[in-house]
Amino acid sequence: MLENWIRPIELDLFIEDIPSHKSVFGRHLHGLNEEYGGLTEAHICLVGIGDADADAVRKALYAMSFPFEGLRIADLGNMRRREPAFMVAPLRELIDGKIFPILIGNASEQILAQYNALLSLEQWNNFVIADRELSSPWQHGGAQWQDGILRRKEAKLFHFGLVGAQAHWMSKEDFDFLANRHYDVARLGEARADLAAVEPIIRDADVMAFQLQAIRHSDAPGQLLPSPSGFSIEEACQICRYAGMSDKLKSFGVFGYQASLDVRGQTAQAVAQMIWYCIEGFHQRKGDFPASTEGLVQYVVAWKHAEQPLVFWKSSKSGRWWLQLAAKTGRKPVRHRLVPCTYADYQMACRDELPDRLLHALGRFA
Repeated sequence: MLENWIRPIELDLFIEDIPSHKSVFGRHLHGLNEEYGGLTEAHICLVGIGDADADAVRKALYAMSFPFEGLRIADLGNMRRREPAFMVAPLRELIDGKIFPILIGNASEQILAQYNALLSLEQWNNFVIADRELSSPWQHGGAQWQDGILRRKEAKLFHFGLVGAQAHWMSKEDFDFLANRHYDVARLGEARADLAAVEPIIRDADVMAFQLQAIRHSDAPGQLLPSPSGFSIEEACQICRYAGMSDKLKSFGVFGYQASLDVRGQTAQAVAQMIWYCIEGFHQRKGDFPASTEGLVQYVVAWKHAEQPLVFWKSSKSGRWWLQLAAKTGRKPVRHRLVPCTYADYQMACRDELPDRLLHALGRFA
């Protein structure tokens, strides 16, 4: 059925020029048309949007190493059409089948398809995007995903996080919109100063998109709206690794790559590295998302600003932390009451302080 939406690629055409050694990434992939026990055995699948753009990234990715023992990855090919409404059904099929899709996109509006594919799960979702701004009159398709996700009740958006925001691209109305809804904003300077502090925002996402315009032009020139400021490729790769490590995340995508602007193939290499590190994070998943308290250690903090003490949980597998939130009404989704945090957040709570991110979380459940 997926062939109705996705055009399979000839894997041999992409691996003929790479080393034949078994440690090379391209030698471990399986295609949509191969005998592979169906896709039920795949953990991750790659899906391109825009043949030339996605294929350029594939060429760079296939030549990289493959240290992911036991991980099954399928490259399904490229979407036959680029309209968001067309792409929802195949992505939904993959997510429903417990397969983690990684999208190689070339336009912002495709983010809407990535998010809408989750709506079949009948739950309220958390969405995180790495981007320099919330909206822009110059951003092609930007308003489409924003209107379709942030401002549409039917989107069932419970929480939103913006990573890498640059104040000179953001309007006061944008900041007010996010603050009034207790959404998370990690500005570029703050994120670069302490990238580990961004990890809890990403860990809380059900779906994450990375816009290439969040990366500075010198590191990723092959994009439509380049800027001299932004994340370095090393920082972008770390963010992608955080995304892959999250047990809660169900899909990931990199959007905005334009092969026609990538004269020397540098940006294709950058996107390939981002995808590689997302896969590395996925391979290192600990399976410690707290569906129960098994394997967790409880820490209770008497916080003077609340009637009830704060309850923190620490995973004995990964050392990661969560804050348990109580809701005054049963209408708040139970699955979001465990908010990812850090050991530093716990230490702040012991001093009767909390970072803005957790204060916003308390506000969402007030």
